[in-house]
This record gives sequence, structure tokens and C-alpha cells, in this order.
Amino acid sequence: MGEKVISVFDLLTLSQIPGIGSNRLRMLISHFGNTDEVLTASIREIAIVEGFSRKLASTIVHFVRSQKHSEAKRYAERQLSKVNKVEGKVITFLDKQYPENLKKIYDSPPFLFVRGEFTDKDMYAIAIVGTRTPSDYGVRMTEKISQELAVLGITIVSGLARGIDTVAHHAAIKTDGRTLSVIGSGLDVIYPPENKNLFERIVGCGAVISEYEMGAKPDAVNFPRRNRIISGLSLGTVIIETDINGGAMITANTALDQNREVFALPGLVNSKRSRGCHLLIKEGRAKLIESIDDILEELSTKLKPLIKPKDHDEIKQLPSLTLFERSIYDVLTENPSHIDSIAEAAILTTSDVLVNLLSLEFKGLVKQLPGKMFVKN
Repeated sequence: MGEKVISVFDLLTLSQIPGIGSNRLRMLISHFGNTDEVLTASIREIAIVEGFSRKLASTIVHFVRSQKHSEAKRYAERQLSKVNKVEGKVITFLDKQYPENLKKIYDSPPFLFVRGEFTDKDMYAIAIVGTRTPSDYGVRMTEKISQELAVLGITIVSGLARGIDTVAHHAAIKTDGRTLSVIGSGLDVIYPPENKNLFERIVGCGAVISEYEMGAKPDAVNFPRRNRIISGLSLGTVIIETDINGGAMITANTALDQNREVFALPGLVNSKRSRGCHLLIKEGRAKLIESIDDILEELSTKLKPLIKPKDHDEIKQLPSLTLFERSIYDVLTENPSHIDSIAEAAILTTSDVLVNLLSLEFKGLVKQLPGKMFVKN
């Protein structure tokens, strides 16, 4: 058996054989060791590969010897040309750059279209996904969780979709952290289009990944399948706001199938956006989280090489606060409070509270919402 070196061109060519999905393609390469031997193998040699009938082996051999092979080669040439135009690359599952976490799942893609770079740090990745129409609470908690994890050196993985995904990517970038985006279209088809700038920023501080060919449209059927890559890249998946039939529930299920941890953020009991999270928690399929402490505790063994005990303490340490600022900060929660309610709880005048709230906002500890509402950041 030859050295395990894969020709990307030949792999793309082989992907065009009818009846050869990602699993079978990967099994073929794993068995023969390289693409050259697959292309020259006999029906008998292919038929002994696990999962391959003699009929399927015959289909492969006839394909290689037919005009369809030439058409597949032209397809591969076009694909590689398009990848080069967007300054991307194709990484195969035997390449050193292929993410270790993703290699361990049952149906890992045999190759990935990638813009950007993977690093060893991506071993310590956590996915954050949720609804496309988040509440203010969902946005704030996504920002908080993503930023605090990113500061620790944890890579944030999501899907570039509107809503929670977009917030998670932005939050990671804001802290100069790493983020990976798995999309359900070709690398040259940015969806949603308003995330074009975000797409490019992710390329600069992480990677955008797709298993779909160049030019592939963001068809609805692509997204459930791409979700297994989001969870597969990650040690655990955080679900923030989703209904029972939301796409994030599919990601939760794929994470569980992959024996990865699932975390869910609780919300209002009468909110449709939280019904999926509550169901996961009630059924014991997800761990309820109130802060990143819950995530770090559950993944402490896997994150141990990355996180030192003092690192997390440094994040939670507050800047120096005056007596007034401290009394107001202690009153605030992650639920919006009106300035009059804050003043009453802190036993201060509204004018004093306003001055100190502005100071706390400047220090990044408080966020002002419309209607003179404030929340702890």
C-alpha cells in the first residue's frame, strides 16, 4: 500500500461518482491509502472494502474508464480554479491542518473548502448557536459568553447565520479572539449577504469552512448537515434561544450523537425562543448554564492545558469603583431595569444614579437600552 498522500484533484474527481457519499469516499481512501490506488483498483479489490458491494465497486471502475471520468476531471479543475480565485484552499481529512476534533466524528467530511487558517488552538473550541431572531437578553448573553470564552483563548464556532450566530462571531472578534464559521453554501456564495464584511473579518482571525462545492447555493437542505460540522469542531455546544423546531436543536442533537457536551441557557418560561432550551434541560440532554463557569466546570479536564485557574479570576475582577458606583452596580442584573427603579433600590436620587450609570457604562460594566433602561454588561 502506498504512502497516505491524497491528490485534492483526484479526490474532487472521485466525489462525482454516483453513490459515493462522504463516508464511502473517506473509507475508500483510508483503505487504499491514496487516490492513485483507488483510480487503478479492480472491482474485486474495491468490493472487499467495508460497505462496498460488488455492484458499487463495478460502478466505480466503469466510471473511471468512461467519459464521465473526463467530465469529473473538468469539474475538479473548475472547482480548484474557483477556490484559487477567492484565495481559499481544499484541506483533506489526511492533512495535518484538518481539525482534530472533526476527525473524531462518525461522518467527518473527506475534504473541506477553507478560507483562513486553522491553528492548534482550535482544539479548544466551543460552538454557540441559536435563533435568528434573538431577544435583547439573548444578544446580551451571547455577547457575554462569547467574549469571556474568547478572552480565555477558546475558539468560538458558529454558522454565520443572522441572530445568535452573528452576535457570537462579532463578540469573539471584538476581544481579538479566534472564531470559525461553518457555512451551508460555497465559499464564493456569502449568505446572508449582509454578513459579507463579517465573513472577511472571520477569515482574518480564524476560518470560514464549507463542505459544499464552490458555487453551491444556500439551500435549506444544506444547513442541517452543516450543523454536524459546527458541533464536530467543538468540545461542546451552547444553545442560546431556540424554539423546539429551531435549527439549533439539530446542532444540539448532532453534538449529543458525537458524544460532545451540550449546554443550554434558560430564558422566560413563556417565551417561544426559550422552549427548545428548556426542553433540552428538562430531558437531561443539556446542562443548564448561568455563566461560563458552568461550561468551564463541565469541560475542565479537556480545557486544562489551555486555562490556568487564575485566568478566569482575572476576567471577573472589576475595575476600581466608587461607593456610589458599587451600590448601583450591585443593584443591576442582566434583566433591564428602569432608572427610577435603580434609584429606589440603591437609595439614591435619579440624577446621582444617572451620573454614575454613565461612568459605569464608560467602564464597560453597564449597557444602556432605549427608554432609560439599563442592564449589567
